[in-house]
Amino acid sequence: MKIAPILASAAGLPDVHCRLVHTGQHYDERMSALFFTQLGLPRPDSHLGVGSGNHAVQTATIMLRFEEELRAHRADVVLVVGDVNSTVACSLVGAKRHIPVAHVEAGLRSRDRRMPEEVNRILTDHVSDYLFTTEREAGRNLLAEGIPASQIHFVGNVMIDTLLRHRKRARRAIDLGQWSLSPREYSVCTIHRPDSVDTVEAAKRTLTAIAILADRLPVIVPLHPRTRNRWMSFQLLDRLHRYRNVIVTEPLGYLEFLGLMDNAAMVLTDSGGIQEETTILGVPCLTFRENTERPVTVTEGTNRLIGLDLVRLAGAVDEVLSGEIVDGHMPELWDGQAAARILHVLRTQPRRHTHT
Repeated sequence: MKIAPILASAAGLPDVHCRLVHTGQHYDERMSALFFTQLGLPRPDSHLGVGSGNHAVQTATIMLRFEEELRAHRADVVLVVGDVNSTVACSLVGAKRHIPVAHVEAGLRSRDRRMPEEVNRILTDHVSDYLFTTEREAGRNLLAEGIPASQIHFVGNVMIDTLLRHRKRARRAIDLGQWSLSPREYSVCTIHRPDSVDTVEAAKRTLTAIAILADRLPVIVPLHPRTRNRWMSFQLLDRLHRYRNVIVTEPLGYLEFLGLMDNAAMVLTDSGGIQEETTILGVPCLTFRENTERPVTVTEGTNRLIGLDLVRLAGAVDEVLSGEIVDGHMPELWDGQAAARILHVLRTQPRRHTHT
C-alpha cells in the first residue's frame, strides 16, 4: 500500500528508474499475489524469499540477500517504507554500502521500545539521508533526536494516496450480503500485536474485548495468521468461533478490507495503518493499545486510544453507538499527493550520504 503510489508516480518520469525488491518477509503467496494485483503493482524485479523466522534470523537473512542484490544492481538511492524488519535490514545494508537511504513514514514514535517496530523505526531513521514524514509531530521527533532539518521532508501519507485512489473500487469489491450485514450496522476487528495475542492472558483479554463488542452489534473478524496460530496453540480459537454475533473470516484482500471498513459503524484494532485509514474514511476507531505512534489520528482524526482496559472499551463502544464521538477531519497533506512530493524531493535535491 505504501510502495504502490510511489511506483505509479515514478512511472511517468523518464529520468527515474525503479527496481522493486520483495524481501518475502510477508510470504503468504495468495495474499501477496492478491495485493499486487489489486494495487496494480508490477511483478517484483527481485524476490529474496526470506519467509518466516525470529527477528534475528529474518533481519540477518534479509541483510545477506539484499547485500547481494545491491552488488548485482547499482542503486543511487535505497528507498524503504514503514517499520518492519525488511525496512531496517535494507536500510542498514544501504547505509553500510554508502548508498543514500530514503525512509518513507519516518519519525513516528510510540515511546515503547518493547515494540519491535519502534526499534526498527529509530534505527532506520538514524541511518537515513531522506526522512519523509506523514505528520508534523514526526518531524519534531526527528529534530529532538538530533537529525538535521535539511534531511526532514513533510510530504503527507502514501497510505492515503492508495486509499483515495482505490476507495470507489473498494466499495464495489465487498458484498456485505454474504454475511447478512448492512452498512453502519456492524463492526470490524483486527488484532495481531504481541500485547494482544502472544500470551494466554493477553489472548483471553482480547477475546473478552471482542465479546464486549459483539454484545452490542455484529463483529466481523478477518483473522490475522499470527493471531490464529497463537490462539490455536493456546486452545482458545474455538472460543472465538462460539461467540454469538461474531463472524470469523480468512484475511481479506486490500480492496475487500477497505470496503469492509468504509461501511462499518466502528473498528477495533491494534494496527497503526488502520488508525490512519479510518481517519480518512470517517469511521470511529478504537485502538486496543496503551500507545500510538500516530498521534494525529487521535488529535485530528477518528481514533480513540483506549488502552487494554475492558471497562473503558465498553464505554467507548457505547459512546460511538450513541453518536457521542465526533467525526475527525483530514490531517494536513493527506490529500493523495504524498508520492509525487517524495519523487520531487528525490529528483531535485542533491544525493548525499551523510553517514561514514
